[in-house]
Amino acid sequence: MSAYGAISRSSGVISAPLPATFWNVRRALGDSTQSSPYVTVHHIPTVAAARLHPGLVEYLGAVMATEVEGGMTYPQESMPADAFESYFFSGDVFLAISHSGNTGGPEGTETPLTIEEARQGRAWQESVAGYYYVKPNYPGRSSHICNGGFVVPPVQRAKGYGAALAKSYVHYAPKLGYRGSVFNLVYTNNSASVKLWEGLGFIKAGLIPKAGRLRRKDGNGEEYVDAWVYYKSFVDEDGAEPT
Repeated sequence: MSAYGAISRSSGVISAPLPATFWNVRRALGDSTQSSPYVTVHHIPTVAAARLHPGLVEYLGAVMATEVEGGMTYPQESMPADAFESYFFSGDVFLAISHSGNTGGPEGTETPLTIEEARQGRAWQESVAGYYYVKPNYPGRSSHICNGGFVVPPVQRAKGYGAALAKSYVHYAPKLGYRGSVFNLVYTNNSASVKLWEGLGFIKAGLIPKAGRLRRKDGNGEEYVDAWVYYKSFVDEDGAEPT
């Protein structure tokens, strides 16, 4: 629930699943493995579609609950299972499944792989590289501007998956019908997110002083942290969608 109440999808936003796509993952410095990691990103338009994969919703919810309880990235203070479903699946969800080897094509290439085919019998904890939602940031006449929320499970961090998720977000959000994106609260101490979004062409639309009461990284109490508001247009100056 936002300050505007419940926000439904824009009438211009599609509801049919979009094709899955390949995205390369940049290996961390010092990684001497010979594999070339990548992810396939899969569109899940409803929680009912997610429940076709036993255990998936429960796993995603448990990871999100842990992230929220950490108190350093999301503004919520708790995220029980029912709240996770209503919050995360009120929009479109995209799930990234990890792979090794060569994708065989440029980033954004479509693939017929289903979630189960990409998973290859692995547990969710092993195969899920990350996930995010895309939904309107505002209601009605401003619902063509979307917002996204991203989660990378702790066991998958520092592997380059966050950047792959972000690139796929910029690919998918316009295809859903959105004309721009706003991130309301990118805390200024989250240097990785700041670098990532600015590298993808997002601009700083404003600063909210002391926007978050976050836990300190050293675990010693809490502190108030400023937050950037980021924006990116998905259309050109004339309002036309880029080709």
